[in-house]
Amino acid sequence: MKLRIFGFLLLQLIFVAAKANVIAITGKVIDAKDKSTLPGATVSIPDLKLSAATDANGNFSFRSLPNRGKILMEVQYVGYKAMTKIVDLPLNGALVFELQPTSIETREIVITGTPTSSNSKRNSTSVSTLNKNDLQRPSTNLIDAIAKQVPGVSQITTGPSISKPVIRGLSANRVVTMDGGVKQQGQQFGDEHGMEIDQFKVDRVEVLKGAASLIYGSDALGGVLNFLDPLTTPDGQIRGELSSNYQTNSGLTGNSLMLTGNENGFVWRGRGSYKNAHSFNTPGGYFPNSGFNETNFSGMVGVNKSWGFSHLNFSYFKNNIGFYEPNLDANGQFVDEDGNDYTDKDYKSRALAYPRQDIRHYKISLDNNFLFNSGSLKVTLGYQKNQRRELEEAIPGLFFDLNTYSADAKYYLNQKNGWEPVFGISTDAGQSQNKGTEFLIPAYDTYGLGAFGYIKKNWEKNTLNFGLRYDYRSNKGKGLVDDGEVRFTEFTNTASNISTALGFTHEFNEQLSFKANAGTAFRAPNAAELGSNGVHEGTYRYEVGNANLSPERSYQTDAALQYDSNIISAGVSIYNNYINNFIYAANTPGDETTVTDENGNSELFAVYRYRQVKANLYGAEANLIIHPVSFLHIDNTFGYTHAQNTTLNRPLSFIPAGVVRNSIQIEPKIKGLQDNYISFGIENYFTQNRVDTEFETPTAAYTLLNASAGATVKIGRKKVKIFVAANNLTNKRYYDALSRLKPGRFEASNPALGVYNPGRNITFGLNIPFMLSLAK
Repeated sequence: MKLRIFGFLLLQLIFVAAKANVIAITGKVIDAKDKSTLPGATVSIPDLKLSAATDANGNFSFRSLPNRGKILMEVQYVGYKAMTKIVDLPLNGALVFELQPTSIETREIVITGTPTSSNSKRNSTSVSTLNKNDLQRPSTNLIDAIAKQVPGVSQITTGPSISKPVIRGLSANRVVTMDGGVKQQGQQFGDEHGMEIDQFKVDRVEVLKGAASLIYGSDALGGVLNFLDPLTTPDGQIRGELSSNYQTNSGLTGNSLMLTGNENGFVWRGRGSYKNAHSFNTPGGYFPNSGFNETNFSGMVGVNKSWGFSHLNFSYFKNNIGFYEPNLDANGQFVDEDGNDYTDKDYKSRALAYPRQDIRHYKISLDNNFLFNSGSLKVTLGYQKNQRRELEEAIPGLFFDLNTYSADAKYYLNQKNGWEPVFGISTDAGQSQNKGTEFLIPAYDTYGLGAFGYIKKNWEKNTLNFGLRYDYRSNKGKGLVDDGEVRFTEFTNTASNISTALGFTHEFNEQLSFKANAGTAFRAPNAAELGSNGVHEGTYRYEVGNANLSPERSYQTDAALQYDSNIISAGVSIYNNYINNFIYAANTPGDETTVTDENGNSELFAVYRYRQVKANLYGAEANLIIHPVSFLHIDNTFGYTHAQNTTLNRPLSFIPAGVVRNSIQIEPKIKGLQDNYISFGIENYFTQNRVDTEFETPTAAYTLLNASAGATVKIGRKKVKIFVAANNLTNKRYYDALSRLKPGRFEASNPALGVYNPGRNITFGLNIPFMLSLAK
């Protein structure tokens, strides 16, 4: 009945919106200096998910747009500054966009993951963006690609296949991941739980650094990763792409095929991807059973009409990951459970042995934007099923099954006299079950509800914004008696609070801009923190939750200064984050328990109980890009986070080491080739001595050397992008500060891993875009 009522209301909204009168707009993109036309420029309306390309005369057009209101348009062309413009409808005549030539390759400048889409200089939130080409640079997974390029972002890794995002020192349930407008829900409480998103399908990612609880609710204390799908292709076109790469270190092969089309406003897209790798190699040798295979299918069908758009998205993600519980012989070499040495054939086998993970994630969502004379209404509905199996044999031991339903609605009033108001509500409900024979967290139900109001004021060179949000969260754990023993006791934990945000931006001139933010946020404890009672596989510890935990409360400030010219782009930002009731698990010396498995084998584990303290995280990020001549890029970034447990006066655990990255890229002109480049890079990681000795050991400083080269080759009418890239050229032995395989604090019955990060890795790749049907 609820679904019928909602469907009826949704149809009424479509009917009312469809009654709006519509118009078409046309325009031209030209060079600001010599007024020459720019064919092949991309013109987009991000909020309507529309895109168009200029023809041979630099002209473009959009059909079936609303006849009133304001729309934000973005224009991009290689070798020119990207440009945004707010357009009032209806128009008097055609639009003309005059682009300024530049040597600096600018990132996308329209930010959509904040309460209102806007030019990045008019947006107070600290945001970094990566496009599709950036995300497909040599990397083993999606988070790996981001962490290598965005200052302030790191990753907790368990080998090449599992990466957990860290933003300004915060991770897990303190970082929100959005995929196509839906908040990803995948038991993200664990360090060894990766991201269930196809790296190939993402067109762009916005990394929001700092509290984003105003729009995303509880959990967004550290920041947000907003993954965006491609905009719809222009009317009358069917486009596609084939991507493929191979990596020497683990034999990783990655292949993906995509098709997308638009016929008179009926839009669709389909993609299939597959990755496969054997065990990865370190400078100290292969790490057994560390391969993985990943299968992904995703698609979209929908309509783009005068009343807005409605898109039905669906995806399926499956990842099998091998694990190895260290077993050493007398010489300290890895051996299997029978004491036999591993052979080269074993290391390069793509058949995974036990133990391993089997992760599956199903998602379906309905993304809508309805246009009215007074504004627009965005409604997103989602359903997700996440299944996480941990197998010692064919029958899963741990088996989490999480079903999540979500709904989000935002109403945007048209801009008037520089004011941009937004109001929104959101809700979600989740149910998790234990379907295995082992237990870590109880079966639980979770429910959340939130509402916010936000207003933004633009005047002259300034922007001021303010927002207020209320959130409520309920977690109910279910009791369990296992073999006559009370394993879990029922509990109910509720939390509610107010989040606030205040931001300001100022453009001193066309090159120099400033932004600052202050705000509060909160995070409700998750089911693992509230109710754990079992061995967390791979962590060598027995975890015990606390049903009486209070929500975390964050107080944040940050500021940034950015300078952009035709030759230099430079920026620096600082931030400070105080967190009351910071939740973490810790062991008291002597607090241990013995666990006996179903085969009668006993093992001693340290008991880690969830506690709360006060914490303070602060740091700085910087970037400097120099482009002295047209064929030379010099790129430099810096990031550092200082994190302290102020209650116990010791560092917080698993905080990334400071890093400076430097690269130089040469772009020679070679006849018959396009977009040629040769690049060399150095990554300098600082010593990380600020560690919580309850969990980890210090890591030494290290330097990695990288190199790459690529070009676009024209074969007939097709353009083929090819590249080769080498990471860790010198095969350096090192431990990353956030690697879960580095030497750590374990009980004597569990040997320290001491597994180096991957050694030298050379990647060969290609991308073939193609068009099956030309615009009419």
